[in-house]
Parts: sequence; structure tokens; C-alpha cells
Amino acid sequence: MPIHFPIDTHLKDGSAVRLALAKPEDIESLRRLYEVIVDEGTSFPHEQMPPNEDFQAYWFGGCGTVLASIQTGKGPWALAGAYYLKANWPGRASHIANAGFMVAPEWRRKGLGRLLGETMLDHARALAFRSVIFNLVFAENRGARRLWEQLDFRVLGTIPQAVRNTDGTYQDAFMMFRSLVDDAGRIEHP
Repeated sequence: MPIHFPIDTHLKDGSAVRLALAKPEDIESLRRLYEVIVDEGTSFPHEQMPPNEDFQAYWFGGCGTVLASIQTGKGPWALAGAYYLKANWPGRASHIANAGFMVAPEWRRKGLGRLLGETMLDHARALAFRSVIFNLVFAENRGARRLWEQLDFRVLGTIPQAVRNTDGTYQDAFMMFRSLVDDAGRIEHP
């Protein structure tokens, strides 16, 4: 079943949100949000903001980057979150998707992460992916792990001391997986 962007909907608090495929003119606002996320050091492996070329390859090198923009009052739409979707591996394993997510700090705990996650699953199905894997879910990012478990992801394994924290200590990370096919091998559509 195809997915059509933009998608206009609302968060739990009634805020209007628009999900749309990123365009070249969105690169700078996405880069600014990613810089905030990298500086937090709690969800992505970069220790510092990558050069623009590497950033674009990371966020735009796949099947699609979806932006979540919020309209507050009658003002302009402001970027509040995003996800990328791509094949985790090439060739014979290219049916397994990978995705990365970020939500601006001020828009957390309002349902935006769940909306992005649910939309990504529909997007992955529409692109005929058969499953989704997250290679590195930081153990200390309990909110992300809880959300992925609520969306039926399961932990495949633990990577001990996979992530170096900003204070020099280490934390584990989890590989998480979700199938998108039913028992007969067909892609599930909710």
C-alpha cells in the first residue's frame, strides 16, 4: 500500500504537524537540529558534527528522509523531528531496512517520536522492506527503547560497551528488530 506525503495530522497536545519528504532546501534546518542531537550525545554515534558532505550522505543516502514540522499559532512551520529510511545492507539483504530518528528536545514526550516511528513502518512497508533493524540503540536512551518495544521491536542482542559517553565512561547498545511480514511471508499492512 503506497504512502503519500505530505501527511497532516496532530500531536497529543493538538499541535498541527506535517510530515513531508525532505527537499534540498531543508538540508540546513535538518543539519541544525542534528547538531543539537549530536551535542546531547545520547542517541547517535557521532562525537562531533560531521562535515556537510558526510552529514548529507548519512541523512540523505537512502530511500527517503521525512521531516516533521510543527505549526505553532499562525507562524511558520518549524522543524521538530525527522527520520531517514534506507537499506541496512546491499544486495541479497537489501530487503532489511534501517532508520534513524531525532526529535527536538522541546517536542519530546508529546507523541512525535511515536508518530515518526509508526510512519516509518508504513513507509518501509510501502517500499517493500520485509523488516527493520536498528543497529545501535543506546542502553541509556530508555525512552527510545521503550518506544521501539511498544512498536513491536525486540532486542536481538547487546553490544557491550558499544558507546563512549561524553564523560569517558561506556554504555551498552542494543540491536533491535521488527519483522514486517506475516506468517505466510507477505508484507503486513495494518
